[in-house]
Amino acid sequence: MLSNIGIPGLILILVLALIIFGPKKLPEIGSAAGQTLREFKKSARELTSDIPEEIHETKEEKITLN
Repeated sequence: MLSNIGIPGLILILVLALIIFGPKKLPEIGSAAGQTLREFKKSARELTSDIPEEIHETKEEKITLN
């Protein structure tokens, strides 16, 4: 869906954002969006890195119980 926007569509979105939010608020909104995306990626990495550790711990528990 987003691949169909193109350059003219992006320019239109940017112009509308400038009109709606103004030039002073736009950098703040961009910064907040960047922080949100950064936190989401960090959480996703932590979740995916925890899964192999849990699997490894479960296998070790099974081996020690046998």
